[in-house]
Amino acid sequence: MERHFDQDTTKINEKLIRMASIVEEMIRIAVKSLIDRNNSVLENINPKEKEINKLQIEIDDDVVTLIARMQPVATDLRFLITASKINSDLERIADQVINIGQNTVILLQYPQLKPLVDIPIMADIVQQMVRESLDAYIHKDVEKAQRVLNSDDKVDAFKDQIFRELLTYMISDPKAIQPALCLILIARNLERIGDHSTNIAEEVIYIVQGRDVRHHHEEQKRK
Repeated sequence: MERHFDQDTTKINEKLIRMASIVEEMIRIAVKSLIDRNNSVLENINPKEKEINKLQIEIDDDVVTLIARMQPVATDLRFLITASKINSDLERIADQVINIGQNTVILLQYPQLKPLVDIPIMADIVQQMVRESLDAYIHKDVEKAQRVLNSDDKVDAFKDQIFRELLTYMISDPKAIQPALCLILIARNLERIGDHSTNIAEEVIYIVQGRDVRHHHEEQKRK
């Protein structure tokens, strides 16, 4: 029975890794479309979001079935609950990427407001956060999970910097309000992706060390 449980959990992990790979690719496509001013962005990422939704349902079903069949306790049950939470975070990351695509389509109706510098850097950081958070989960690597938490502070700093800069554009020129608002929302979407990656990293720390760092990290962000 233990061998069957291990096989089933391995399949769940493989699906989670697949989800993480897809959302990383979605981020890359969305940000490249923003930089290249390619308004077909939604056509390119919508099919991938459908795949994410399909995997989310499969994983939820796998978790429920495994709990009902094996009736796991302690560590095994904690693993399944964590897998379900990570599954939800990855699906929400995909939703944030769709929001980036939608804001990009609106933005491209206007002349380019400014060269894009900080948003591509933010996107690179959050892609790495997605990748490292899943890697930390698979390998139970607390050090890598902590790196994800540290990266979240960088993402927040970029978001604040982008907001301040775009606010000056909005104040100086009313025509800049709508495109600037779209860029602010895109930065906010990227920040939310970072937050979901952080959720995954916090779950890793809890699984491995039994420490709940969620509220501590939120308190640090508010300071």
